[in-house]
Amino acid sequence: MTERIVETAALLGRREKSEELTLLCEQAAAELTAQLREGVTPEECGGAFILAAAWLALAELETAGEGDVKSFTAGDVTVHKRDGEGRREALQLQAKQVMRPYLKDEGFIFRGVRG
Repeated sequence: MTERIVETAALLGRREKSEELTLLCEQAAAELTAQLREGVTPEECGGAFILAAAWLALAELETAGEGDVKSFTAGDVTVHKRDGEGRREALQLQAKQVMRPYLKDEGFIFRGVRG
């Protein structure tokens, strides 16, 4: 399954397959697997699991090695560092949305009303 996640991430992110991408995809798959509801396997999630893991891996790549430099000018040369944090958050949200039916419910719990 990891190979399919790597292929999907490479395609969606327009990146070459690499050891770094493979490691991030493996980590994303492990992270998603740990969040699955009891009794649900990654295989039961089908394409949603592969897509979500690919998005999570790409989200990590968005801020990998990103420094604090926002802009730099030296004479006629200007360097701008793109802000990957917004893109990272969007990819993480997409992954969570596609996996919502399979993940543990960590939201609101209604325990009752005293009467």
